[in-house]
Amino acid sequence: MFTGIISAVGTIKNVTPKAGGVALTVDASALDLTDVALGDSVALNGCCLTVVERRAQMLVFDVSAETLRCTAGFPAGGRVNMEKAMRLSDRLGGHLVSGHVDGVGRIVQLIALDAAQNEENAAHNYLLEIEAPQPLMRFIAPKGSLTVNGVSLTVNTVADHRAAINLIPHTFTATTFSSLKPGDAVNLEIDLIARYVAQLLDGNGRLG
Repeated sequence: MFTGIISAVGTIKNVTPKAGGVALTVDASALDLTDVALGDSVALNGCCLTVVERRAQMLVFDVSAETLRCTAGFPAGGRVNMEKAMRLSDRLGGHLVSGHVDGVGRIVQLIALDAAQNEENAAHNYLLEIEAPQPLMRFIAPKGSLTVNGVSLTVNTVADHRAAINLIPHTFTATTFSSLKPGDAVNLEIDLIARYVAQLLDGNGRLG
């Protein structure tokens, strides 16, 4: 389990094809690796992956073809949001995140909002608008939680298969959002609570 609070941003150095998928080598030098061991879980852009090898500040992950099919992908040179699996003693600063990607959305717009008046060099908030797959829309609610590329975010409004989110300056600069643009694909994970409420109401909890 994860919290959706990003610990560091890594860079994918190599993508090596192998039977059943690929091996990712990620530069994780910005992440505290003192307690990372083989077999540990680390979320990359919200996708829970297992560390299969460690080379100094590099972490290697095996990614199956199914995971590649269900996510926005992991291109060489790409930047990824990173979070180590939470411990029971950790603060839950975001919300409970499983690391299982439910679908891929598309960024409709990502624009800076006006900085605070009368403050020179004030940082901007940003409006992030995402188009989500139709089967996910019933799980996305105003003021509810949504995980985007591994980041726990609060939805402001929902309309026309789109979710609008406000990004504070820290979230924008401490994650990969600063390098995203309209049209880019992003991994989405719905709120676990929404999933279970749906199961209680309709008896299946399926996304479709």
